[in-house]
Amino acid sequence: MARISFSYLCPASWYFTVPTVSPFPRQRVALLGLFFISCLLLLMLIMDFRHWGASLPRDRQYERYLARVGDLEATDTEDPNLNYGLVVDCGSSGSRIFVYFWPRHNGNPHDLLDIKQMRDRNSQPVVKKIKPGISAMADTPEHASDYLRPLLSFAAAHVPVRKHKETPLYILCTAGMRLLSERKQLAILADLVKDLPLEFDFLFSQSQAEVISGKQEGVYAWIGINFVLGRFDHEDESDAEAPQELATGRRRTVGILDMGGASLQIAYEVPTSTSVLSPQQEEAAKILLAEFNLGCDVQHTEHVYRVYVTTFLGFGGNFARQRYEDLVMNETLNKNRLLGQKTGLSPDNPFLDPCLPVGLTDVVERNSQVLHVRGRGDWVACGAMLSPLLARSSTSQASLNGIYQSPIDFNNSEFYGFSEFFYCTEDVLRIGGRYHGPTFAKAAQDYCGMAWSVLTQRFKNGLFSSHADEHRLKYQCFKSAWMYQVLHEGFHFPYDYPNLQTAQLVYDREVQWTLGAILYKTRFLPLRELRQEGARQAHGSWFRLSFVYNHYLFFACILVVLLAIILYLLRLRRIHHRQSRASTPLDLLWIEEVVPMIGVQVGP
Repeated sequence: MARISFSYLCPASWYFTVPTVSPFPRQRVALLGLFFISCLLLLMLIMDFRHWGASLPRDRQYERYLARVGDLEATDTEDPNLNYGLVVDCGSSGSRIFVYFWPRHNGNPHDLLDIKQMRDRNSQPVVKKIKPGISAMADTPEHASDYLRPLLSFAAAHVPVRKHKETPLYILCTAGMRLLSERKQLAILADLVKDLPLEFDFLFSQSQAEVISGKQEGVYAWIGINFVLGRFDHEDESDAEAPQELATGRRRTVGILDMGGASLQIAYEVPTSTSVLSPQQEEAAKILLAEFNLGCDVQHTEHVYRVYVTTFLGFGGNFARQRYEDLVMNETLNKNRLLGQKTGLSPDNPFLDPCLPVGLTDVVERNSQVLHVRGRGDWVACGAMLSPLLARSSTSQASLNGIYQSPIDFNNSEFYGFSEFFYCTEDVLRIGGRYHGPTFAKAAQDYCGMAWSVLTQRFKNGLFSSHADEHRLKYQCFKSAWMYQVLHEGFHFPYDYPNLQTAQLVYDREVQWTLGAILYKTRFLPLRELRQEGARQAHGSWFRLSFVYNHYLFFACILVVLLAIILYLLRLRRIHHRQSRASTPLDLLWIEEVVPMIGVQVGP
């Protein structure tokens, strides 16, 4: 070990030595620490790139796949973190109760509650229906609560008892109740509000029992479909499954077309109007447009939507057939009266109906009048006869029945068609799914041109869908022509429009408007959990906040540490060089002073 002799300001005979600490062990330790931190930083960078790289969409897709599979599994009622909600759909022919559940909110204020329909131990949806509709209680409103008791008892048996007091109940009445007077509506609702809380512990108040309009029902249906399709998810801007990103960063929503037996409904999102409208059109737009916020806070505008929604009564498939038969009978009888003909008055001289398959015979009865018809299967002529039933207006922005329609950007839109749109394309023609106008028209025309005997034989041989019946075979020609006219002539969809999907199920499940209703009704619930989560985070670990949520800050800290180590090594090396230069004369001086003493003997 080297020794340094200090003689500065001291006599030459005064000297002492101190051992010098070699810098090399410290350098080794510092270099080892530098190597370790560099490896850690490199590993973190690799993991970061993998996280944000191409593997992310695959992970998200896999998570979505697991979520969809999980939707079909039995609900774990033992999970204390699950919340529940009930929606009663009081329709015209009956009432149904739907039981929904959702886990705790994930804490992201941009996300909605993950609401799903509850499933029992057999993985079947928890839903129950009773008949008749609640409007049957119009004359005895005091029994309205008795009418709904079976539905609520059914739900109470599936929802855990410990969750009853925090489970919201919504009773929403539709078409049947709308036909009653306001006085009768209020009497039925008052009985529900008064008596149901006495028997059931669900979270229920006066504002949670109401008669909703057709516009509200359409908005709820639009919300439900887009929620199941994941179109309210704003975080996957790089998702390979979602090329339909808007300039605003959120995903493009889909419009819905739903044709039932009696009515037709259309709903789609429209941008803020930039076109100049007449005062009449402005007034019509205010009535038909609904603007709402699905976010948990009014300050969060990512979930503000503006939706055009309209219901056309009498434009459903079955009701349209009745209107068509009325038209045919009136025109035929008037023509017989003017020309002295007897068309349709006997089976030997029937009216040749272009909307029925070739050779099919039928009888149309209205009051005391009878019209005999026989199909001639001319799909093109059928469409021409249906055109007057659309009741179109001459204005460019009017659709069916002369009602104002907000413009649709057909180059940047997507629609789903339900009910009759799916039945017409799938049950017989077997081309459901992605709709293509020319392909559908050719298949429908070929079907109408077939003889009725051939169609019935194919039906017996099982060549059609299992959902098809004789009624479908009989009126498929008419309904396909009506659907085609409504879509392209009524709503002005291009004949080659590529973004219409006809469907009965979405991800293997039927989507009800009640899902959209509970999503809208519970939109403020995440706000409470977000505030609770904020309080917990305020007392949480600073390490979790800085490291987990801000990995870039962690990388910056690592770089600072590396820089400090490098500076330390440079300073240590400089000091070492200085000591090396100074050690040579000092050592020589020490040698010169010590060597003469070697021969000195110390006396006893």
